[in-house]
Amino acid sequence: MPTSQHDQISKVMELIITLNPNSILDIGVGFGKYGVLCREYLEFWDGREDYHNFKTKIDGIEAFEDYLTPLHDFIYDNIYVGNALNLIDELDINYDLVLLIDVFEHFDKSDGKELIIKLLKECGGILISIPKNLGNQKDAFDNPYEIHKGQWSKRELAKLGNTFFLKDSSSFILYIGKAEQTKSINKKIMYRKVKKIIRSHPSFVSFYYAIVRAYQHYYPK
Repeated sequence: MPTSQHDQISKVMELIITLNPNSILDIGVGFGKYGVLCREYLEFWDGREDYHNFKTKIDGIEAFEDYLTPLHDFIYDNIYVGNALNLIDELDINYDLVLLIDVFEHFDKSDGKELIIKLLKECGGILISIPKNLGNQKDAFDNPYEIHKGQWSKRELAKLGNTFFLKDSSSFILYIGKAEQTKSINKKIMYRKVKKIIRSHPSFVSFYYAIVRAYQHYYPK
């Protein structure tokens, strides 16, 4: 569908803000939610107070042209219409970050692996969110691209590259990038989580509790 899970928004955006990319490719833009959120929190929170002078390059790919509205024209620098697997062979895809938010399940596994291989050759990293249970979704909104094709396990996703996962009850949320980068980002996110918990649990006992909780959150079994 042109939308995605609402309860993952804070986790996805925390990771994007931590990465602080200068350029983003949003594959499967749908309603445009993550384009809007990236534009808002990577631009309006940097202290410039300039409503129209955007600095972050945010491009999108959408297979179903009927989803596109004037909102997309304002938020995205460029929107490319078509199948992402075919388009990336034609485009300059040297982006800091690629988003595949509730999109990866719409590719069958062979195409999904090919897409990741192509993206990793040119881009800094890939952020994926995919439901743990796909169900039986057909062509919603009269869009044949909405059919769910690829059910992935955590083990299969981990084999796509250097990955780390954010804990979530309904989706696999993972980042794929260079080994040193994934380790560094993981530590930054964990550190930010600990700081948030410490602010609300300032005692020594609560400090220890915060560290344990953060470790459990970002290194689930």
